[in-house]
Amino acid sequence: MKILLLVGIVLAASVVAHRLGRRKALSSSQQLHSLPAYYGLYAALWVAVPTLLLLLGWVAIEPAVVERLTIDSLAEHGLETDEAAVGLLINDVKNLASGNIVSREVSPEMQSAADQYLRLRRTAFWSMVACVTLLALVGFGWAWRRISPRLAAIHRVEKAVRGFLLAGSTIAILTTLGIVLSLLFESIRFFQRVPITDFLFGLEWSPQIALRADQVGATGAFGAIPLLTGTLLISAIAMFVAAPTGLLSAIYMAEYAGERARKFLKPMLEILAGVPTVVYGFFAALTVAPAIRGFGESLGLDVASESALAAGVVMGVMIIPFVSSLSDDVITAVPRGLREASYGLGATQSETIRRVVFPAALPGIVGGLLLAVSRAVGETMIVVMAAGLAANLTANPLEAVTTVTVQIVTLLVGDQEFDSAKTLSAFALGLMLFLVTLVFNVIALWVVRRYREQYD
Repeated sequence: MKILLLVGIVLAASVVAHRLGRRKALSSSQQLHSLPAYYGLYAALWVAVPTLLLLLGWVAIEPAVVERLTIDSLAEHGLETDEAAVGLLINDVKNLASGNIVSREVSPEMQSAADQYLRLRRTAFWSMVACVTLLALVGFGWAWRRISPRLAAIHRVEKAVRGFLLAGSTIAILTTLGIVLSLLFESIRFFQRVPITDFLFGLEWSPQIALRADQVGATGAFGAIPLLTGTLLISAIAMFVAAPTGLLSAIYMAEYAGERARKFLKPMLEILAGVPTVVYGFFAALTVAPAIRGFGESLGLDVASESALAAGVVMGVMIIPFVSSLSDDVITAVPRGLREASYGLGATQSETIRRVVFPAALPGIVGGLLLAVSRAVGETMIVVMAAGLAANLTANPLEAVTTVTVQIVTLLVGDQEFDSAKTLSAFALGLMLFLVTLVFNVIALWVVRRYREQYD
C-alpha cells in the first residue's frame, strides 16, 4: 500500500513537471523547435522514468536484503542460527513482526529480533523515499536546465516512446521464451523416464505409478494418442457447429441486416462470449448431455451419459461469437468498390456475396476459423463437466472421451510429487498442446498473408 502511494506521488510529481516544463517553453520569446506539450512531456519523463525504475529495483531487492540482515543479527539476539532451522525461525520473526500467529512460544530474544526486523523495514522504506525524492529532483533539474527553444523535445520524447515499446516487446518475447523453456526442460526430464516413442505413439493413457514394486495394474501408460484423438474429435464437433452458424450470422449482419438490426444483433450475439465457461459446462452436463442420451436411446443407440457430442456442441455454441465477430469484421472491411463493380455488371446481391465479397474476405475468414480451432483445442471446463475423464481411443462421438487440457489439470491437482513421471507428463502434454496450437496459428498467419496480397 505504501508503495502504491509512493507511485501515485511520483506520477503526480511528473504531472507537475509537465506543466512547469510546458510553461517554461511558452515563456520563451524565440520560436520553439517543438510543440510546447513535448517540452512538458520531456520534463515529466525525466521525473517519472528514473524514479519508477528505482522503485521497481528497490522493491525487487529490498526484502532479500532486509531478510539477510535480520538473519545475520539473530546470533546477536541469542537465537539459534542453525542453517536447517533458520528458515523456520525467520518466518516466525516475520509473522511476529506482522502480528500473525507464530509456530513457537514468543521469547524476549525473538521479540527483539522482530523489532529489529521492523526497524530494518522502516529504515529501508524511508531510505527509498529519500532516494526517490532526490532522484526526482535531480531528473527535473536536469530537464529544466536543458529546456530551451532549440531543444528538439519531440525527438527525445519519441525516442523514449520507442524505448518503451521496445521494452514491452522484449518483455513479451522473453516471457514467451521462458514459458516454452520451462515446458521444454520439464518435458526432457519426463522423456528421460518414459521413451518419447511411447508417448507419441502409445495407444493407452493411464498415468498411475506403482507405489510398491509388487503393485499390480499401476505400472503407468503414457500414450498420448487417445488424448490427442479426443481433443481433435471434440474440436471438430465444435467447429462443425460454430463455423457455419458464425459465418452465416456474419454474412447476414454485414450484408443484409439494416443498421438498426446490426446494432442490436451483434451485441446480443457477443454476449455469449462473455458467459463464463463453467456456465457452459453446467448447460452441457445438465441439459444437452441428458437430451442427447434420451434422443439416442429412443433410436436404440447406446449413448454414454457424458459424451464427446455434448461437449463439442456446447463448445461450438461458445465459439460462435468468436467466429461471427471476426468474420463480420473481415467481410465489412472488403472495399465497397468491389461490390459496386459487381452490381454495375448486373450481378445480384447473393451473386456479389458468393463470387466477390466472400472470396475477397476468405483469407481473414480462414484465419479466424483456425484461431477458433486453437481456442477449441485449449478449452477445459466444458470437457471436464460434459465429456468425462475416460481416455478412450475412439471416433464415436457418443462415447466419453477426454482431452489434453483436462488431463493436465487432473495430473496437477492436489499434492503431487514433482519428481515422478506422472506429474512430469503434464509438462510433456503442455508442450505437445503448445506445438499443436502453434501449428494452427502459423497456418492461419500464412493463409492471411498469402491471399491478402492477391486482393491488395
